[in-house]
Amino acid sequence: MNFSIECEEETDGRWLAEVPQLPGVLSYGKSAEEAMSKVEVLALRTMAERLEHGESKAVDISISIPLAA
Repeated sequence: MNFSIECEEETDGRWLAEVPQLPGVLSYGKSAEEAMSKVEVLALRTMAERLEHGESKAVDISISIPLAA
């Protein structure tokens, strides 16, 4: 299973990062790097919870992080 992180700057200057393959997994940061770091942690926590509660099977995962613009 592959996950990607999408990141964009909001009009108020904050950065929003999200993992489209995991609905609701998004995070804001003061910089693109901060937002992407936070959302990566959240994605891993979400996957761990799903495994712990039997909502998902263990699979190989890969997380790709694009370079900030």
